[in-house]
This record gives sequence, structure tokens and C-alpha cells, in this order.
Amino acid sequence: MAILEIRHLSKSFGQHQVLKDIDFTVNPGDVTSIIGASGSGKSTLLRCINLLETPSSGEILYHGKNVAGRGINAPEYRSHVGMVFQSFNLFNNMTVLENCMVGQIKVLKRSKEEARQNALLYLDKVGMAPYINAKPRQISGGQKQRVAIARALAMNPEMLLFDEPTSALDPEMVGEVLTVMQQLAKEGMTMLVVTHEMAFAKDVSNHVVYMADGVICEQGTPEALFGNPQKQETKDFLSRFNKL
Repeated sequence: MAILEIRHLSKSFGQHQVLKDIDFTVNPGDVTSIIGASGSGKSTLLRCINLLETPSSGEILYHGKNVAGRGINAPEYRSHVGMVFQSFNLFNNMTVLENCMVGQIKVLKRSKEEARQNALLYLDKVGMAPYINAKPRQISGGQKQRVAIARALAMNPEMLLFDEPTSALDPEMVGEVLTVMQQLAKEGMTMLVVTHEMAFAKDVSNHVVYMADGVICEQGTPEALFGNPQKQETKDFLSRFNKL
């Protein structure tokens, strides 16, 4: 049974149509990479899936239920479908540990002690246990992103969305975040990743979606998409990467 089915999803801002008739499915354990040039609608798609933007039309079916309809409890849905942002979105006035506890207490109504134990578990998993008392300003970008991943995991989501999780990082910090993501993929975490990291898309994903101008141009396995792209736009986009 699919976790998520995107059906005929469209999004416009005023006269500007950013997404047009998007269709794809996410099954348990899938690692889906969404690739494409800047401005192709990738981040808007993710924001629609997480209900940070309201789709103009179409459906987002979570276990068969349309969450894009009326009367959906968005925070409750988001606790199942977590999001890791490009700019970390940590609370600067809280410690690393508090950042990973607050959502559990407020949304999942966990006790402080349960939230603390769970936060420690995931901070340890991403290698950030030594920094639990630090404030975000005291740690590097790569460390902030690892905390953001731990925070999302602490909600015990069924699926994680990543919006260009490495693009705000210095090159030497990209690896530490991708390593954590690779480990999650190995463990069977369902992930939807908007990324410019083509090696990740090629080596870690089992499904790749190539977007251009608000539409899905082509999608399939990494082997098919990288090895034998069907559309000229996909070939042109990937030829730039293959030269690297």
C-alpha cells in the first residue's frame, strides 16, 4: 500500500503556475530523489506535500486519504510526514536537546522525560550527542542540519521530506549530512529528497523524478534515468552533471 500518492497536483501563485499536473507515488522504504534546475518547482512541490502551501488543485493521498482537502489536522499529519529544511529552521533560543524535544511534547503530547530520552537516542544516531547543551549559533551548518534531522526523526515519522538539505552548507560539511541520510536509507526510512547532489540521487535513491518548468519530465529508477534518459531535456540536464 502506497504511503503517499500525488494525483494531478497543480499550484499557482496568482497568474504564475508553478506546478502542473504532478503525479507520482511513494511506497514504504522508497528513497525518491527530485532533481531539476533551480526554479523547476521542486521545493514548492515539497511544501505542498507538507501542507506549508495549499495546492491549487489535485490530491495528496496519505494512506488513501486526501490531506489536501478541508478539515485536515496539519500538525498531526506533519508529525507523520516530517520535513528537513534547507536553512535548518532550528529555534535559536533553545539548546540542541530542547529543539529535539519541543515538537514531541507539543504535538505528540509526550512527557518531558520520554521526549528527552527519544531526543537523546536520535541525537546520538546523527553524531550530535556531545552537543546537546549547545545553542544553534555555537555549532556548524553541518551540525545544525544533523540536529534538524534528529529533530524530525524524534517525531517517529513514517516518512521524511528533505528540501535541498545540503545546499546551504560549506562543501566540507555536505558529506556528514549525506552520510546520515545514506544510513537512514539503508535502515529503510521512506524519504523524498529534493537535491542537487546527483551522486546521492544516483547511488542512494531507488526512484528519481526529474522536473522542469513545473512538470515531471521523466521519472524512473536511477539506472534508467541516469543510464538511458528518454527525453532531450533530461539528457541535457544530466549531461552537465556527467561532465563533472
